[in-house]
Amino acid sequence: MSATKRENLIVGLDIGTTKICAIVGNVTEDGIDIVGIGTSPSSGLRKGVVINIESTVASIRKAIDEAELMAGCEIKSVYAGIAGGHIKGINSQGVIAIKNREVSQEDVRRVIDAAKAIAIPMDREVIHILPQEFIIDEQDGIREPLGMSGVRLEAKVHIVTGAVASAQNIVKSCNRAGLDVADIVLEQLASSEAVLSPDEKELGVCLVDIGGGTTDIAIFSEGAIKYTSVLSLGGNHLTNDIAVGLRTPMAEAEKIKQKYGCCLSSLVGKDDKIEVPSVGGRKPRELSRTVLCEILGPRVEEIFTLVNREIVKSGLEDSIASGVVITGGSSILEGMPELAEQIFNLPVRRGVPQKIGGLTDVVNSPVYATGVGLIVYGSRNTTMPRDTFTQGKSEDSIFNTAMRRMKSWFREFF
Repeated sequence: MSATKRENLIVGLDIGTTKICAIVGNVTEDGIDIVGIGTSPSSGLRKGVVINIESTVASIRKAIDEAELMAGCEIKSVYAGIAGGHIKGINSQGVIAIKNREVSQEDVRRVIDAAKAIAIPMDREVIHILPQEFIIDEQDGIREPLGMSGVRLEAKVHIVTGAVASAQNIVKSCNRAGLDVADIVLEQLASSEAVLSPDEKELGVCLVDIGGGTTDIAIFSEGAIKYTSVLSLGGNHLTNDIAVGLRTPMAEAEKIKQKYGCCLSSLVGKDDKIEVPSVGGRKPRELSRTVLCEILGPRVEEIFTLVNREIVKSGLEDSIASGVVITGGSSILEGMPELAEQIFNLPVRRGVPQKIGGLTDVVNSPVYATGVGLIVYGSRNTTMPRDTFTQGKSEDSIFNTAMRRMKSWFREFF
């Protein structure tokens, strides 16, 4: 692989509750080509948060080794995803007076600083500052204020904060696996880069990323992110329900979910049967697939009802005209979009990574939405000075890139 080609490689590391996935993308003039993928079962996380660093490091190494082998390169730096119930999103705004009557880059920086001047507890840190819109002298809806004239500049931003410890544990796990972390990215933000179209973001859309341990929500309207939330419910709860309801080991419950799982009884034939292994060496039993459906249906309904509650809480239920996009590994379950449509009363589709080249047949699944999205995010942000997170850095510097990150978002997004 030539040196120039090697420099254009970006790696997304999706550190999930059920799997750790490393995806290598090559940024070309035409877009992004996926050149390597590595996955490994994840055992060191619970509900999106690291609870065992050694297990997480081992899983990361395995996924990275697999991706290196497929891509034929050495991986040094990654964009890592972060999720978990500790993630909180808040909207804020700041106002400044414009001295020279023409908005400069410095004015934009100052107004963003004013917007992020909110009280944040000591144990929390800013992960993202995402601009929504700028207002100059009461003229709203401005995406690109540079060069415009006025007296008063306002900025509306969405600030995402997370627990310092959780972010540090992700960085520490990557460092121990021999990797630098180029950036920490909110997982639903990464997924949105891969599966949502600009039209959907403009018209208004709710992204629901249903992973193993968490369900991540992001609501977009008028091209900008307006609301983020994380629910501590996911595919593992479905597996657990099957294990308890059918009295079968967790590993077998997972296989049954993937092979026969369905959450809408109308999609299941009356004569469909499944074989269920028993615990403790007893003989396997044969059950109707409807029984499995009756176990999964209420839990999926609960997840979507909680998501719907978040949409109502955000006050944006009238702004998501293009509907709901569900993605993440658990969204593959048969009947998910149909059940979601019933609960949200909106059009629902499954989101798979779009507009990518290379190994498209392999990554053409909701499972890889976050991993591919991390690469897209990374490709948008390579213009900024790279600040890699390593163990030698002081703790508070882990998030010092927030400002640079915001500027590059501002450049790319608007």
